[in-house]
Amino acid sequence: MTTLSQTVVSPVQFRRRRATERKELPSDQAEPGPEVPLGRVPRVARLMALALRFEQLMRAEGIAHYAELARLGQVSRARITQIMNLRMLAPDIQEALLFLPRTVHGRDPIHLRQLQPLAAALDWRQQRVLWQALQERIAKEPSNARDCGVGYD
Repeated sequence: MTTLSQTVVSPVQFRRRRATERKELPSDQAEPGPEVPLGRVPRVARLMALALRFEQLMRAEGIAHYAELARLGQVSRARITQIMNLRMLAPDIQEALLFLPRTVHGRDPIHLRQLQPLAAALDWRQQRVLWQALQERIAKEPSNARDCGVGYD
């Protein structure tokens, strides 16, 4: 039995299909995009929001303990505890963290490790005193020290 090999040659075109046809506006009629603020949201603001979201998940989704959150988030239980400690801060401090001004350049002025002693204080009045001291210490630092990392623990 003899096997014959054959080659088929056919032109193939590869083109992307568009679901809808786009119409280009002339440059003088172009719609401006949404204005994006400069800078980035500070990390502690994102962590504060994450702590509030975790708390909501624990209530609504029936997540029983931090270990399950850690497994879902693929982080250590210790890291979850650090983040969740932010919930122990006075409500006005939590709000201040959520609405920190964006960081345009350099390092964020406030770090999680600076907030852990505040969260460890059970009295909100004491937390507010510590918060005020932290803000004053940050205000006294020259901006270039924050940019290059000088003066941080």
